[in-house]
Amino acid sequence: MYSYIIGVVTLKDINKVTLENNGIGYEIFVSSQTLDSITFENEPIKIYTYLNVKEDEMSLFGFISLDEKDMFLKLITVGGIGPKMAIAILSDISISSLKNAIINEDTKRLCKLKGLGKKTAERLILELKDKINPLETLASNLVEDDVDENVINDAISALVGLGLSKNEAFKLVKETAKKDMTLEQIITNVLRGMSR
Repeated sequence: MYSYIIGVVTLKDINKVTLENNGIGYEIFVSSQTLDSITFENEPIKIYTYLNVKEDEMSLFGFISLDEKDMFLKLITVGGIGPKMAIAILSDISISSLKNAIINEDTKRLCKLKGLGKKTAERLILELKDKINPLETLASNLVEDDVDENVINDAISALVGLGLSKNEAFKLVKETAKKDMTLEQIITNVLRGMSR
């Protein structure tokens, strides 16, 4: 119903904010990552929202980025994970680390998250693994390490063009790409590694 709300944050609490828009204060539940990125500067900010409607209550959940909202929407499709647990998960782990744990089927890492037991972690992996693009995850991880995202995508495309599967190319680029490497250096190093 509400895609986003633009307003001024008037109150910050442990897991929620009050966002004022046109004289109305919206109480919005947020992850600690969203909370940390919000400052009191009397400047309007945009918070992407999800309205959860139950028989006896309506709750707004908010996200500083569409990527976080998208991950939240994926999480709540998993049996046993409701909106409040999804926000708790997003508070405990970065989106790229969560995607990595799902792609790599890292149940141990997921079980360390607040409120997530082994069965729910396994269900989360089973239900979301195919909904997460491993190439996006690789790109976001390497961009965090100052590797150019365009170079990463070009390297993967070039290796697929040479006959490798996307998964093979993904794995090899992940192992090879380092800060300030050019496209040629990544491909050369991958091919050298393959010929050993």
